[in-house]
Amino acid sequence: MSSIHLILFDVDGTLLLSGGAGAGALNIAFERIHGIPNAMRHVRPHGKTDELIVQEMFRSHLERRGSESEVKALLKKYVEILPTTVRESKNFHLMPGIPDLLSCLKSRKDVFMGLGTGNIEEGARIKLSRGGLNQFFSFGGFGSDSGDRAELLEAGFQRGEQIIQKEYPCKSISRWVIGDTWRDVSAGHACGANTIAVATGGDSLYELASASPDFLFATLEDQQAISKILDRGV
Repeated sequence: MSSIHLILFDVDGTLLLSGGAGAGALNIAFERIHGIPNAMRHVRPHGKTDELIVQEMFRSHLERRGSESEVKALLKKYVEILPTTVRESKNFHLMPGIPDLLSCLKSRKDVFMGLGTGNIEEGARIKLSRGGLNQFFSFGGFGSDSGDRAELLEAGFQRGEQIIQKEYPCKSISRWVIGDTWRDVSAGHACGANTIAVATGGDSLYELASASPDFLFATLEDQQAISKILDRGV
């Protein structure tokens, strides 16, 4: 074991799809606080952080930026509602290859897995809970760390590196990002990470290829291929 692979996974579109539970919870939260129904109708959340999504709601319907306190209040109400919308979502499902890939990677001593998601942490944990995936991720970088995806990934990497350095103080660490949007790829590159893009979310293989990921897959079902990538490095 010459090095440790520190892998951050995106959530929506990479690990799972909530079946509209997140957007539904934001709609209810915005209506309860600001009196405007269906506020997500003009917002495309794909690949964006929760902060950016909420600010789009403010701009679209109130024609201004939300203040820091307003954004916090909306997200607080959102996580109060989200457990219900996730539980009741008929289209919630794990993406192809998940959780088999996670189980495979967890069995490797040279792999540490975390989250790298635009979801605030409470929201991410609620979604992962229904799929039984929280067991795989003890740390991560979240939308509650920053509204900028590269910054939140960096926060996740630093948390993971602190854990690894305590257990393996002399090992080198390679950074990896696995996500389903060009934003994941771009932010991963900004953090000096190797990037694996998967076309199970909103971006097609062609769109993802345009972002120049290090590796590109249609799904994450081929555990052996991903293991071989890690074994040989980049």
